[in-house]
Amino acid sequence: MTAGRILDIAEDDIHLSAERGFLIVTKGGREAARLPLDQLDAVIVHAHGASYSNSLLVRLAERGCPVVFCGNNHAPAGVMWSVESHHQQSGRFDLQLAATVPLQKRLWQEIVRAKIRGQAEMLRRNEKPHHDALLSIAGYVKSGDPENHEAQAARRYWKAFFGPDFVRDQSLPGLNGMLNYGYTVLRALVARQVMASGLFPGMGLYHRNKNNALRLVDDLMEPFRPLVDHEVYRLSLAGHQSVERDVKLALASIGNYPVSLPMGETDLSVAVEMFVRSLVSSLEAGQVSLVVPEFGFRLEAT
Repeated sequence: MTAGRILDIAEDDIHLSAERGFLIVTKGGREAARLPLDQLDAVIVHAHGASYSNSLLVRLAERGCPVVFCGNNHAPAGVMWSVESHHQQSGRFDLQLAATVPLQKRLWQEIVRAKIRGQAEMLRRNEKPHHDALLSIAGYVKSGDPENHEAQAARRYWKAFFGPDFVRDQSLPGLNGMLNYGYTVLRALVARQVMASGLFPGMGLYHRNKNNALRLVDDLMEPFRPLVDHEVYRLSLAGHQSVERDVKLALASIGNYPVSLPMGETDLSVAVEMFVRSLVSSLEAGQVSLVVPEFGFRLEAT
């Protein structure tokens, strides 16, 4: 299944290979699809019986196209990452190493503010309570978010958006599984741009889990998560309650969704690219100049 520029492999007995610039999908010994490698943003694999040629994985790595391997809960279990993806990669690593703690904290402050404002916008547009409360919380976020206003906002947000009985738990099915899948797609889109920028994904601004090799990716996902939340909410209103084909097709298309930025509107994939580039600019200048989705999202796909 392809949506936008995401290839999702969910069925067993599928083999993936490369031939003359194309990714070849073979099922039951017969060619089922042929996709240009240069047009893929990511490959997401759920099927435990899928197989791949080494040549394909090399070609994808050369193009900086992440391959995401998912567990039963539709959350990533592993990601294939290119060894070298940008001609200034070592210089970008040095920028990250040289970033002062105060700069990292100010960057995280802006990321958390943007995320909470996005959550507030989702509540407002869906006529849910606590919109004003979340905007107030966003205004109180200090450098580094030492009082964890991100978590305070989340406690109000999840209950207001999905109902008083909802609990965000990655290990649960249903809406949680749908959120996991949507975040997996978003993570892949962000990972590709981090890779393309030459930044080191394991060196985060806030996330410090020693077992997480994509800490920077998880940091940079935050302002865009509310778009996934809204799409899952919309799908639930349409009667979907699990990660079925139609749900995957919708969530795998989020890269095409229009996002409002301070300088105008673009699609999510471009917005993520601009955001990651603005992080590089902030690291180079030693001051915060992030391009974040401050003004909410227009909620229909193109």
